[in-house]
Order: sequence, then structure tokens, then C-alpha cells
Amino acid sequence: MRLNKFLSAYGVCSRRMADRYIEEGRVTVNGRAADIGEQVEPAKDEICFDGKKIENRPERVVVAYHKPAGIVCSTVAQGKEKNDIVSALGLDMRVFPVGRLDKDSTGLILLTNDGDMTDVVLRSEGGHEKEYVIRVTGDFSDEELVMISKGGIKLDGERRTKPCSIHRTAPGEYDIVLTEGMNRQIRRLCEYFGKEIVYLHRIRFMNITLDGLKEGEYRFLSREETDGLFRGI
Repeated sequence: MRLNKFLSAYGVCSRRMADRYIEEGRVTVNGRAADIGEQVEPAKDEICFDGKKIENRPERVVVAYHKPAGIVCSTVAQGKEKNDIVSALGLDMRVFPVGRLDKDSTGLILLTNDGDMTDVVLRSEGGHEKEYVIRVTGDFSDEELVMISKGGIKLDGERRTKPCSIHRTAPGEYDIVLTEGMNRQIRRLCEYFGKEIVYLHRIRFMNITLDGLKEGEYRFLSREETDGLFRGI
């Protein structure tokens, strides 16, 4: 098994973060600094992260959290502020966010101890739906809404947006469903058309919604919900 896959499967981090931790020298195999791409045998090798041996593959956990504004989707504190998402939840287990909501945005975000889930869900080709309610300065014209829904708008070098669903629900207020995860995509789309985001709130991630969760609250997903989520990926 590749070392980054092992770290992901044993709930340490996602595969992407695993490679970074290996480069930083935080992972050892049998007492020596690990190498990127290294193969390991969990039954034989002693693998440590930050000096602590990794043992016992954990049961998969997925948490739904209603993120308030001001919380940063990071697993470490930002400067002197303890406003990182892991500190905000205060769980006695290692979890990390599935994707991100920026600091000023609110709403549903999932956290898990399953790095494989994180890697699969974040692949842009997966087509996993994320639904948002947004309010903007001004208003999109009907023509602009058609352009957004058709996709093809260049926001990131040569990369263009995919088709999406967007509907006006009130003057300056919209419901939008994305199937990709470009960085700050909705905010940048609005800037492209000369609008600014006043409010950005995620209400759904695939089959999971915010129903019953007040701001700042979290809950563990049921086995049925988790199975439905993984069927979707």
C-alpha cells in the first residue's frame, strides 16, 4: 500500500495532505523519515505521525456542521485565534473538512476521518452537487443567468466553469447548484459580472442537508446517510 493511501485510510489526513506531511518529515517508517511514494505493509511496518505510532484503522465517521461566519476551514489554529473548524467542533477524534467554505461564508460542511472520502468527493469530474443560497449587490440579468447556467466562463487560467443550475428566488437572491469545486467559484463568478456577494450559505452537500441544525451545531451522520453519501461517490 502506498504510504499516502495508508495515512488516508487510517484517518490521519487526506492523500494530498499526506504527501505534504511526508515532505515536511512528520512521517516515519520504522524509525526513519518516510519518502514520497513509498510502499508500506501495515501489518509489518511501524508508521508514525508526529512521533506517534498509527494503529487500529478507525471506524468511518462523518459529521455535518452548520458553520458560522468567521470559522476557518483549517485543521490548525490561525494565529492567535482559535477559529479553525476542528477547534470549533471540539471533538475528541481526528477529523478534517471535506472541501471548504471560506471564512465569511456559512452553512453546511462535512468533516470526516476517512481521507479516501475527501479525495474522491473533491475530484471535479465526480459531479457531486452542492447547493447554495446567495445574495448579491444589484441583480443578474436573464442573459447573465443563462451564461452562468451554460458554463464555459474562464475563471482559472484555461479552466472554464461547468454548466450549473441557478434560479432567482427574489431580487438579488439566487439558488445555485454546482457540480465542481473551483476555489471561491461563486464569489469569482459574481465578480466576473460586476456583482459582490452579500451572503453565501450552503444548504446541501449531495444527499445531506442542514435540516434540523442551528448555526454552530453539528451531528454525526447515520449509517443510512453515510451509505447514501458513499453510493453517490
